[in-house]
Amino acid sequence: MAPRQLRTPPKLAPGTLRIIPLGGLGDVGRNMAVFEIDGKLLLVDCGVLFPEDDHPGVDLILPGFDVIADRLDDVVGLVLTHGHEDHIGAVPYLLRQRADIPLYGSRLTLALLAEKTREHRIHGVRPHPVTDGQRLTVGPFDLEFVAVNHSIPDALAVCIRTVAGTVLHTGDFKMDQLPLDGRITDLRAFARIGTEGVDLFMVDSTNAEVPGFTTPERDILPALQRVFATSRQRIIVACFASHVHRVQQVLDVAVANGRKVVYVGRSMVRNMGVARDLGYLRVPDNTLIEMRDLDNHRPEDVVIISTGSQGEPLSALSRIAAKEHPVVSLKPEDTVVLASSLIPGNETSVYRVINGLSRLGARVVHKGNALVHVSGHASAGELLYCYNIVQPRNAMPVHGEVRHLIANGDLAVASGVPRDRTVIVEDGAVVDLAKGRAKVVGQVDSAYIFVDGSGVGDVSEAMLTDRRILGEEGFVSVVTVVDLHTGAIVSGPDVHARGFAEDDSAFDGIRSQIAEALTSAMRDGVDDTRRLQQVTRRQMGKWVSDTYRRRPMIIPVVIVT
Repeated sequence: MAPRQLRTPPKLAPGTLRIIPLGGLGDVGRNMAVFEIDGKLLLVDCGVLFPEDDHPGVDLILPGFDVIADRLDDVVGLVLTHGHEDHIGAVPYLLRQRADIPLYGSRLTLALLAEKTREHRIHGVRPHPVTDGQRLTVGPFDLEFVAVNHSIPDALAVCIRTVAGTVLHTGDFKMDQLPLDGRITDLRAFARIGTEGVDLFMVDSTNAEVPGFTTPERDILPALQRVFATSRQRIIVACFASHVHRVQQVLDVAVANGRKVVYVGRSMVRNMGVARDLGYLRVPDNTLIEMRDLDNHRPEDVVIISTGSQGEPLSALSRIAAKEHPVVSLKPEDTVVLASSLIPGNETSVYRVINGLSRLGARVVHKGNALVHVSGHASAGELLYCYNIVQPRNAMPVHGEVRHLIANGDLAVASGVPRDRTVIVEDGAVVDLAKGRAKVVGQVDSAYIFVDGSGVGDVSEAMLTDRRILGEEGFVSVVTVVDLHTGAIVSGPDVHARGFAEDDSAFDGIRSQIAEALTSAMRDGVDDTRRLQQVTRRQMGKWVSDTYRRRPMIIPVVIVT
């Protein structure tokens, strides 16, 4: 791995293509890459990462596009490979800074994005729908779009041709040979482009550790049919709000079993409406019902398709599990199907939801006990196949955690790419492609940009540290009123705590110690509140550590009369 310490890259030489990943290399999410040549920038994807338990109060995490904030006028286009949140979710936040960046993507991808830009009230957006096989020129970049199969319709790989060389970026993909929509990954195009010569192959790494080939989507149908055949009450299926193929399968099985379907979750309702309007989702007449009409149908006649398969705290399924949903309440013997993979980092949240559902008497069916989900990403056998037909001069694994990137790099080497031409880097690395050779030349800051209720980028790592301390260790406030002229304690110390000692009488012993330490400090000439607050913090910190083995946030307040 290349070192991650910041290292200013050299000035970009003429005829050199620079690639900077700003997200998605080291994490599963917030995918984004910048390509630069001749003073112009092309962006590929702009997605979000969803927060984990160690990001308290954070709603979304954006790519580090602060790096290009002062160069947005140089951006000639943003290519969107597909419509998943981890590839398009951050686009509205980028467009807030420059709304007229030309957007290139498939019809479905741009339609899903259009819903987002409307919600964010962004005007002047410039979408340019493209199709697989199409080729166009955007500034100094010659782009060709290639059909790839993924867990959402209309996904695209992109071939980027420049004077410095040719890059083939797969986006997220797999090689399902019997896809539900009949749209396979165009390996003939991969082979043709490979014959022309690929200088850098940027390849999806998410399943690089998984041997063999990814299971076809249609193989989950028997498991879904068994769920419907053995369920005598209501069925709730939770999946990603953009997984059109999975929703189509559930709709088909529901119709075959005479059940009505209701969407639950704002993003599910929105996305499936878009997919149906564009013809990507086939919904038979008289199949859908409104959520408000649930009680008008017998439980055995209903299927609920919901968001929340990753245990997101505010999702419909999490609220159902916590008995907090305003309409849907779980009944004993209901069946809940988690029809999605488990994204790394979400394990605790998902198992919390599963336990909550089980506690309410539901039968929970998930990938661990039934084949109700298959991955949307190419496994090792498929990746090797692609390396062999493309035969790139250099390889750069993308989209995955560090272990995924390394495993993908090993596959590239096994297929014949020289080790020194296999570029394994994380976000912020600066990679230059020139004269058929890709190499790391620097490192820029691509730190997380946090979004919470207060705005974008208003949350710092220091604030997150404070939030973690508050959540895990609690806090103590100590308020004391002193008279600096006499060196006496006028009032207090008053101690209040949350998170470990709710009874204020527990602090009776330390109050006198703090008062004595403050009196001694004032007697020694300490006459400013900051230093007196430090005295208070030291006394309280030592006592709490010795008594409770905790390190809470301590807020000392010294008031001078």
